[in-house]
Parts: sequence; C-alpha cells; structure tokens
Amino acid sequence: MTSGHRILISAISISALGSIHAEETNAATLSVSSPDGQTSISFVLAEQGAPTYSVSYDGKPILLSSALGVKLKGDANLTEGFAIGSTSTSSKDETWKPLTGERSEIRDHYNELTVDLKKDEKPALQIKFRAYDEGIAFRYVFPEETGSFTITEELTQFSFADDHFCWDTKDPQHVYQRVPISKAGRDIERPLVVEVGDSPFVALGEARMVDYARLRYNTPAANTFGIELGSDVVANAPYASPWRYIMIGDTPGELLENNDLLVNLNDPCAIEDTSWIKPGKVIRSELNTKVAKETIDWAVEMNAGYILLDAGWYGNEMDNKSDATTVTIDPKRYSGELDMQAVIDYGKQHDIGVIVYVNRRALEKQLDELLPLFQEWGIAGIKFGFVNVGSQHWTNWMHDAVKKCAEYKMIVDIHDDYRPTGWSRTYPNLLTQEGVHGNEEMPTAKDNVLLPFTRFLCGAADYTVCYYSSRVQATRAHQLAASIVYYSPIQLIFWYDKPSQFKNEPELDVFKQVPTIWDDTKVLHGEMEKFVSIARRTGDKWFIGTMNAGEPRKLEIKLDFLKPGINYTADIKSDTYPDGSDRTKVTNSSKTVTSESVLTADMAHNGGQAIILTPEK
Repeated sequence: MTSGHRILISAISISALGSIHAEETNAATLSVSSPDGQTSISFVLAEQGAPTYSVSYDGKPILLSSALGVKLKGDANLTEGFAIGSTSTSSKDETWKPLTGERSEIRDHYNELTVDLKKDEKPALQIKFRAYDEGIAFRYVFPEETGSFTITEELTQFSFADDHFCWDTKDPQHVYQRVPISKAGRDIERPLVVEVGDSPFVALGEARMVDYARLRYNTPAANTFGIELGSDVVANAPYASPWRYIMIGDTPGELLENNDLLVNLNDPCAIEDTSWIKPGKVIRSELNTKVAKETIDWAVEMNAGYILLDAGWYGNEMDNKSDATTVTIDPKRYSGELDMQAVIDYGKQHDIGVIVYVNRRALEKQLDELLPLFQEWGIAGIKFGFVNVGSQHWTNWMHDAVKKCAEYKMIVDIHDDYRPTGWSRTYPNLLTQEGVHGNEEMPTAKDNVLLPFTRFLCGAADYTVCYYSSRVQATRAHQLAASIVYYSPIQLIFWYDKPSQFKNEPELDVFKQVPTIWDDTKVLHGEMEKFVSIARRTGDKWFIGTMNAGEPRKLEIKLDFLKPGINYTADIKSDTYPDGSDRTKVTNSSKTVTSESVLTADMAHNGGQAIILTPEK
C-alpha cells in the first residue's frame, strides 16, 4: 500500500479495499490521502458518536476537527449517536475530453473512502470522502432505509486553526473584501477563498448542486465557517447531497489551475448528440432590423458565432403580462421595428446564430410554449434573465429548464445571481452564466484582477467585455487581455459598443482571433488584487492575457511553455501610456520569439497586455 493511496485506522493494518467491523473502529481515525500523498482527510466519530473530519496539506493541518451531519424534520437527526458499520476504499484514474473547457483533456484522479454509519444496528448515513491532488471533497448519501425525509439544516463546518483572512462577498455580482474570518459574518457567497497563513490558498465551495438548496457560509464559531441552506430540502432515499469541496493551491494561480476539481465531481455528459452545441463569441445588437443585420456583418468580421437580442424585444421584461411568443419592442428602450425572422434568416446566411434574452417571468410561465416556437423560428439559444436562485424548488426548476432547452437544441446563458457548480459537464448546452461583478457594474481594475482567483474558480462567467465604452475604468489593452484571462465558452465582446464605432483598429485582431475554449491553460503570474497573467493554447497558437491594478507595473513574461526549437511571431498589444495618461491608446508591435525568450508587460495602474503567439512557417 503506497502513501498515495492509504487508509489509516488507529494501529490496525487492513487491506486498502477491505471493510472494517464496527466493533474495531468506533474510536478509530479513518484517513485517505491524495494520489500524490500531499493532501489527506481524516474521519473520526467524536463523543456521543458525532461525525467529524479534518484536513491536512503538506504535513500541516488545514482544517481542524470539523462537524459533519444534517438535521432532519422530526426526531431523526443525523448528527450524533452513530456507530461505524463498515468502510471501503477505491481509486480512480482516467482522462476524459470535455466538450468545452480550459483544457481539451481533464484527468480525474482520486482515492475514495466510504464510511457507512449506522444507528441501532440499522443503516443511517453514508459519507464519501475523495482525496485529489487538487483538494478534498465529501458528500452525504442517504440509504434507502431513510425513506422520505426533509433536511432542515446542514451542520457541515470548516474549522481553521486561526483567524485567517478570507475573501468575502455577500452577493454574486458584488465586489470582494479581504477580511478576517471573525469579520465575515454570514450570507457569504461561494466559492470562498481563505488564505491559510502565507500558504496555501484554500477555496470552499459546492459541486453538483442539482437537486438541493444553494449554500451560503456563516461563522458559527471562532475561525469556523458553517453552512446556511437556501431552503429545506425534501428528498426520497436513496439520495446524495452535493459535494462540499476544499480546493487547495500554494498560490492563487495554482488554485485556478486546480479548478477541474468541480467538473470532475459532476456526472458525465447526458446529451447524446452534442454536435449542435457551438461555443463562440457574441456581439449584442440593438433591437432594430437594420442595426441587427449590421451587427451580424460585424460578427462575421470578428469571427464571432452569435448576436444577442437582449431585453425589450417582447415588451417590458418586468411586466408579467409581456408575451415572449410575440415580437413587441419595448418603446422605453428602443425605437424602430424588429423583423425577428428576417434577422434570424440573415444570420443563417452568414453562419451567425441568434440568441434571445427572456426574463424569468416569461420563462416560468411560457417555457414549454417558447421552446418549440423558438426552434421553429431558428433561434440558437436563450439568455435567462433575473433568475430565482437559492431554494431547492428554484434549483430544480433551473436545471429542468436547461434540460428542456437541450431537447430543443438551445444553448443557454444564465444571468444574474446563478453561480456554476460544474454541471455544464453533464449538460454542456449551459455554456456560461453571469454571477460575476462584470462590466455591467463598471468594476475597477482591482476588482477585475481578483476575479480569476475568486469567482472564476467555480467556472465560466459572462463578464461582458467592452472596448469603446467611455465608462470602462481600465485601459483598452486591459479589456483585450480580459477576453483571454476570463474563461467563457460564449464570450460577450463589445458589450456597450456599436457597429458604427468600429474602425477595424489593428489591436482588435485579438478579438478576431481569440477562441472561447482551449486546449491548455497556464497561470504565469497571479497576486490577489494586483495582477494576473494567463497563457492559453488552441492548436499550436498561444494567447497571453495580462491584467494589472493598483500601480504601474512591469512583469516578465517567460515563454518557456512554447515548443523548443520553434520560432513564433509574437503580436503584442500594450498600453501606449504606462503612466495611465490615456487609457484609449494601444500600441501594436511584433517580434520573433522562442521558448527561451522573455517579454515584458509594461502596464498602467489599470492596464494590461495581450499577446498572440503564432508558429512561423
């Protein structure tokens, strides 16, 4: 038995795939380690048979003894009085190919410990623990004997050794604040990043949250996070809760590189034919036939795949009487006429799909009527607006809606407060979602460079990249870099911009060439609220996005990830004025580089740099 796959039970030696009798193990410590042996999770039944766990990394404690369990409606609480019935272990190591992702191949490699708990000699609760090189995950499985039940509270806790700093936000679309655990309070959004001293960085979150209530974190005790559920959870056994994960990285960049953990905790793709699911860039259009056709022409110019007809095309989206089966322009938003069918047909002639916005009011009432109608029209996808989130009811509604969209070959972009938990692996027609402090709020450069190491840890985000808008607080080079740094299989570009503003500036070659899914991703630099630099590859071409905040900065960009012995042309888009005196100016330059080359990103306090690396023939 190797250190990479082991179970420890006091001083008892057992087979890694064996089971253990309750009489031998009630006071035992059960432990499973990651394949590299660096991370381990231990399980103990504490006093009165209360389940607890702890986590260590690199031989040091990350989480001290932390509570497990749930409260059920009635008298059958699953919080204490347990005995261990049996345990088993297993391992998995396979590589799979996602339809969309930050890498074209993902390794799913873990060791698993399963603990069966009983009460009064009857099966009561099973807890599954997984140890990955990227972190730890666990979930509750309710045996068939549980029958029908209601979870009123989840008692899972995460107890740290000290009052560490964490990155707190109370709203999916608000900014993050660095505060000690003692100042975080309650209603804390996930993923939640905690700085465990100088190292490592830890992210707490949930994966495969499909038929459950969303969690938020609170602070029920010193140095401890607990869980608040968005509602009671009504279920019928057998039943499994979402995974609770503890992602771990030595640096913020390593944390981001480890975020495949979420998709690995979700079920494989459930859509048999995925050929119709096409990622791509999207440009928003005004609700006017002439302008929409011009936007389609612009989309062709920019190698985009879609245009978006946003709120207002079927009237006032906030009016419950508005009918999304009709095209009725909201006069408070736009003037003119929109011939929806003419726009869709024109888009098809140019291989550009049309995505339409539908507010949740119409979706909740009309979804079953809209889907066959939209398919008849030729609509490519739907942007869900102002969705309800939190409760089990709305969680189920949302995922059922995405499944129904798949039946009608509709891609989906969920806006507002929805945050991903990796379910796009199972239903990849859910290409992206908002739940981010993006350009609709005009964030600062500090907000922007923090996002890769907070919000983007849990998956793609529809940030809505801008270019011409005078309200953007960062430089244009910073915005170009954002299209590379921020992962989203459908990437909204030119969010507040219009076709009439487009002058085909040479730096916009970044928007023309940048793909939205990737074969490989590497974080080159990253420090919270200061800077981020990410290199991404598609085919044999690399893109590097670097974003800066706080003060003018020069960063060395080593190109040692390139193939040795090959010359590349580096097309570089940089801040013309690193002193920040004119955010609209971008300098275009080009040079030949190799894997031994080092470039410099010379950036304004709110600046950035974008690079395209192409092998020379």
